Amino acid sequence: MSRTLAVLRPEPGNAATAARATAAGHAVLRLPLFAVVPLDWPVPDPRDHDALVLTSANTVRAAGPALASLATLPVIAVGEQTAAAARAAGLTVAATGSSDAEALATLLAERGVSRALHLGGRERTPVDGVTRAIAVYASEPRAVAPADLAGLAGSVALLHSARAATRLGTLLDSAGISRAHVTIGAFSTAIATAAGSGWQAVAVAASPSDVALFAAIDALGR
Repeated sequence: MSRTLAVLRPEPGNAATAARATAAGHAVLRLPLFAVVPLDWPVPDPRDHDALVLTSANTVRAAGPALASLATLPVIAVGEQTAAAARAAGLTVAATGSSDAEALATLLAERGVSRALHLGGRERTPVDGVTRAIAVYASEPRAVAPADLAGLAGSVALLHSARAATRLGTLLDSAGISRAHVTIGAFSTAIATAAGSGWQAVAVAASPSDVALFAAIDALGR
């Protein structure tokens, strides 16, 4: 029997993932744990860098029109969804990597990138090969009602970030809801690690995409 997928990522990604899950035949519970807030950010001279690293489609949405001033830089994107958002914004995607910081650093080295500019969220993991990181958005925690948390029991919670993984565990523990009643589906091994232990089951996507995440979850029941 298919279990409900709980979509925890912020909007508008929440609605997009929910739509994909519904189209794939899953029941969906939408419960964003964070809200994305755009930040004012200084636009650097693109000549100071040899690539633009984008680790989330939220970056493209939050950066606004100023992102166009960096269009001369080749983009190293994390995940196909981020790459698609970058292309839609008129940027040139040179390579697409995984959501693991170590794998991203390896990809930058393989591409000969040593002066990358990373645009992303306020909370981020340092990456070798990135000489400057600028926050263009913040993910602010949303209040979650105890009744909504209780609704996660028996579901598969989709974790698209390490922050979501950590916060989910903290919220459940604080509410006295056993992790053993919740399965998690993580976008990467690093995200699954950030979630900690005690879950009913853990599924990890083979690549950072919703399609791969759904496939990993479906494989749990085989």
